[in-house]
Amino acid sequence: VQLQASGGGLVQAGGSLRLSCAASGRTTINLAMAWFRQVPGQEREFVAALSRSGGRPYYTDSVKGRFTISKDNAKRTMYLQMDSLNPEDTAVYYCAASSTIILSNLATAEGYAYWGQGTQVTVSS
Repeated sequence: VQLQASGGGLVQAGGSLRLSCAASGRTTINLAMAWFRQVPGQEREFVAALSRSGGRPYYTDSVKGRFTISKDNAKRTMYLQMDSLNPEDTAVYYCAASSTIILSNLATAEGYAYWGQGTQVTVSS
């Protein structure tokens, strides 16, 4: 499975961006998909995920009510709609996928075998 992330950019505080993650390769298998973000010098942080069964989405507390994760199976693309952005959201955002991860590990970066290249999101104050 190959993942291609896009949609990052520079936005003012309070603005919005939509990230996309296009999947190719063996996408017929059921995949859990997630977004992580990383600031230089810090560990990669979980942002949001959709499980393999496609149930309810999962979010880290700091983005609940502001970010929305979704997936279009026909387009093999996952999205992250980010609203009410603030400077603390500035990071490189990565999409990830796994065909084997269990629910309890969705927020764990080590549980994902496939990663996109990252897209920079910068929020100015």
